[in-house]
Amino acid sequence: MTGGQAGAAGPERGPGGGGAAGPGRPPAGSLAHRVPDLGALELLLAVARLGSLGAAAREVGITQPAASSRVRSMERQLGVALVDRSPRGSRLTDAGALVTDWARRVVEAAEAFDAGAQALRDRRDSRLRVAASMTIAEYLLPGWLLALRAQRPDTAVSLLAGNSTAVAERLLTGEADLGFVEGLTVPAGLDSVVVAHDRLIVVTAPGHPWARRRAPLSAAELSATPLILREKGSGTRQVLDAALGGLARPLIELSSTTAVKAAAVGGAGPCVLSELVVREELAVRRLVAVPVADLSLTRDLRAVWPTGHRPTGPARDLLTLTRT
Repeated sequence: MTGGQAGAAGPERGPGGGGAAGPGRPPAGSLAHRVPDLGALELLLAVARLGSLGAAAREVGITQPAASSRVRSMERQLGVALVDRSPRGSRLTDAGALVTDWARRVVEAAEAFDAGAQALRDRRDSRLRVAASMTIAEYLLPGWLLALRAQRPDTAVSLLAGNSTAVAERLLTGEADLGFVEGLTVPAGLDSVVVAHDRLIVVTAPGHPWARRRAPLSAAELSATPLILREKGSGTRQVLDAALGGLARPLIELSSTTAVKAAAVGGAGPCVLSELVVREELAVRRLVAVPVADLSLTRDLRAVWPTGHRPTGPARDLLTLTRT
C-alpha cells in the first residue's frame, strides 16, 4: 500500500486505539473537562424551573447572551441538545430533562460540600491558640489581642507563654496555631516574619555600684560578671550570649521576665532585659540603665508558624494586626 493510500485509510489512532472525537461526541480528558461546571448546571436548573432563558439569566446574575453562550457550550461539551428555544420561551429537550435531574443531584452535593467546609471554617475560627516568648506575651500581645477581639468577638483565644524553644515545640506538635519568638534565629521547621524590633539593655537597682559609673561598661566586663538571667532556651539569653561570645555563671537563673526584673529591682544584681520590659521602672528610677561600649543588643521579634502552613482565619488576622 502506498503512502497516499495509507493516508486515505482513516484518521490516525492514538496510543490507546481510540479515534479523534467526532460530531456529537465529547472530547476525552479528565472529569473536569467532560462535566459542566456548577455555574452552568445552576443555569440549566433555573431554565427548567422558570421556562425562560432570559429569566434564568437574571436569576443567576448574567446577561441573556451570556446565558445562551453558556448553554451552547454545555451542549458542545456533553454532545447533546439540552434546550429548545422559541419565541414562547425555552423548553428542555428529553436529554435536557435527564441531564437536569443529574445536575440537581450534583448541585445538592455541592451545597452539602459547601456547608461542610463552612462548618470546618467555623470550628477553626471559634478558637485561636497563641504561643509566645515571655517579653512578647507580657508586653505586646495584650494590645494585639484586644484589637483582635474587636474584630472577632466570638473567637476564644488562649495564650501559652514560655521561652522561644517551648514556642517552637508547641507549634510543631500542633498545640498552637501561631507563635512569637525573640531569638536570633528561626527555629527549624518554622517560617517567620518580623513583626517588631527590640533592644536589650543592662539595668540594675540604683544602689548597685554600676548605677554610679561614669564610664560605660566594656563588653568583656559584662561577659565576666554573674548576672540575673533567664533560663537556657529564652530568646533574651540567646541574644546576649551570642553578642558577648559567652556568659559567666548566672548569679540567679529565673524562668520569667517578670521574675528577673523583680530580682533586679530588689537589689539582687544586674540583668539584661528588653527596653519594653523596664520602661516604667526606668522612668521612676526603680532601675537604672547601664551603658555598654561597642555592644549591639538589638533583635527582631518574629511571628512563626510551621513551614508551608501560612496562618489562616483568626491567626491570619492576628498576624495582620501585629504589622499595622
